[in-house]
Amino acid sequence: MVAIRPDDPPAAGLALVAAVALEETVRGVLPDARALQLKWPNDLLLDGAKLSGILLERGVADVVVGIGVNVAHHPALPDRATTSLRAAGATVDAATLLERLADRFASWLGVWRAQGIGLVAAQWSARAHPVGTALSVRLPDQTTLQGQFLGLDVGGALLLGLADGTRHVIHAGDVFVV
Repeated sequence: MVAIRPDDPPAAGLALVAAVALEETVRGVLPDARALQLKWPNDLLLDGAKLSGILLERGVADVVVGIGVNVAHHPALPDRATTSLRAAGATVDAATLLERLADRFASWLGVWRAQGIGLVAAQWSARAHPVGTALSVRLPDQTTLQGQFLGLDVGGALLLGLADGTRHVIHAGDVFVV
């Protein structure tokens, strides 16, 4: 977990920073080239199964970034496929993974602080589901939208194109690849 002070750049892009660092770290410990994919805003998928999640919590004086990775085990969930690094053949232990992740996170955090969200968002986009991917988004008010992934806006929000041609900017919600 890392706490970020509010004098840092706006926290909206912090999930993207964490995701890029996480994907880079995991790619480095897998024994072979596997299909890793970031799913907005906070999941890392391996061969379509959830491997990791990122959670940001805003406190009074900071934002706490939590990253959970299924290293040795993974839960069996009824609504989604899950996996672990061990199931994928990785032999890394949790302590080593954490050390590598902390290093990559510090590096990408430095990029974000020095250059803003642009490069981070570009890296996230290169590692995410492609533009045009069909998505279902459940909004905080429980409304569900179906559409196509159009990319990210300048602040890192998801752009969703609906069948009627309208475009929605999604700042929070549960996203499912259809």
